[in-house]
Amino acid sequence: MKKFYITTTLPYVNAIPHIGFALEIIQADVIARYRREKGDDVFFNTGTDEHGLKIYRQALKEKKDPQKYCNEYAAKFDNLKKALNLSYDNFIRTTDKNHIKAAQEFWQRCEANKDIYKKKYKIKYCVGCELEKTESELQNGKCPLHPNLDLEIIEEENYFFRYSKYQDKLLKLYEKNPDFVLPISRLNEIKKFTKRGLKDFSISRLSEKMPWGVPVPNDENHVMYCWFDALINYISCLGWPKNLEKFEQYWPGIQSAGKDNLRQQSSMWQAMLMSAGLPNSKQILIHGFITSNGKKMSKSLGNVVNPFELVEKYGADAVRYFLLREIPPFEDGDYTQEKFEQRYNSDLAKGLGNLTARVITLAKIINNQSSVISNQLSVINKVPDSNFQKEIKKTWKNYEKSLGKFKFNESLEEIWKLISFCDRYIEKERPWEKATAVKNNQSLVISDLLLTLASIAEMLRPFMPKTSEKIFQQLGIKPLKISPLTPPLTSPLTLSFQSLKFKVKKSKPLFPRI
Repeated sequence: MKKFYITTTLPYVNAIPHIGFALEIIQADVIARYRREKGDDVFFNTGTDEHGLKIYRQALKEKKDPQKYCNEYAAKFDNLKKALNLSYDNFIRTTDKNHIKAAQEFWQRCEANKDIYKKKYKIKYCVGCELEKTESELQNGKCPLHPNLDLEIIEEENYFFRYSKYQDKLLKLYEKNPDFVLPISRLNEIKKFTKRGLKDFSISRLSEKMPWGVPVPNDENHVMYCWFDALINYISCLGWPKNLEKFEQYWPGIQSAGKDNLRQQSSMWQAMLMSAGLPNSKQILIHGFITSNGKKMSKSLGNVVNPFELVEKYGADAVRYFLLREIPPFEDGDYTQEKFEQRYNSDLAKGLGNLTARVITLAKIINNQSSVISNQLSVINKVPDSNFQKEIKKTWKNYEKSLGKFKFNESLEEIWKLISFCDRYIEKERPWEKATAVKNNQSLVISDLLLTLASIAEMLRPFMPKTSEKIFQQLGIKPLKISPLTPPLTSPLTLSFQSLKFKVKKSKPLFPRI
């Protein structure tokens, strides 16, 4: 099996999970599930970033030991797995002992390459980003991402990483790999940033001022800058540097991140890998932000969306569907309660849910339907150019093409076009009026609908796994297992629909109308 590795960023544990990270991890989950369907051996990583000034201060504010504070909040992020029905294989924490050892080994390799040195410096620092800010990055003297926070002046002796040394190598990396960062607009953005010139960045903090971090090897007076430490999780989760066999099997991999992480993921981390003598990442996927009524979500505005509350009210698959269908994969998208409920009612209740109920009801009209439909493949082979077969093949082809480009919304759009096609087909054929005999053409109409519904359920597996499972249960068959198919996927029928015997049974509505 082909090895495939994907990871999200590690969110800070200074607050509860928000809908923006829910979007990121759901997108990564779809990719992971899809690659497993295709037969790949997938390693899907996520976790929590638990060091740094922001977290240290928040723990003190809540009068908690930093480690106990991190334990409490890390558990909340791990709870997303059940809430959002995620399939990740590993949950790493940057306070894990193995990660700390890996970070120290990584430091020593960069140091051996003469890429770490000490100097005194003075900077303007945004605690929210945990990054230095130059004057050109500021708006009205504030960080544009955290305008409610005052910039802090840091003046001390720190260790620095020779970031400037890797300017040309990074530009060559980007030129050699035109899909290294998606979308292309973000690749162009990081190219421009790099061409302006890279500035060495601080990678340590004085432990007497900020003790919450990975100790710098051979210097007890410093702890690692949280970004330097956290980025290493992408390889420490694979067992590096001890388990090189696993590391070499899965690395390099795909990283998913928000647009505020572009510099860290596609530039800083890549330079660090070059310094340590390790392969660069395979690809960086950058998504946008989620706004609420066009405004940035914030506690002060009271428009923050809690993913746990959303799931509690509407279910995991409804939340997954909205975020994947409504929010563009690479740009900003907007959330409102009205938009959510409109999508729910029109696409899920009226669309997918209604079609499933209609097809199952019609199938029960035909007596002994399972014996008839079990031989449907031979009927299909006699009419390979039928409108139904063309539509199914076209849907699969477009579905695969879009998903291969990580355009989740377009893949879902293709599925819903097929749902609409089925609705029109039912209205045209009106099988409930004529389904009287086993050999009647209307039996074949319902057979076509059952086969197509099975195809829809299969395509939904990476996106809405629980809903897909419920549809297969109502059809009375097991999932089709498209994994033996190799791209380009033109139709699952030739491998997957042999000897199918549908034993349909009605169930509760998939999505009761709100």
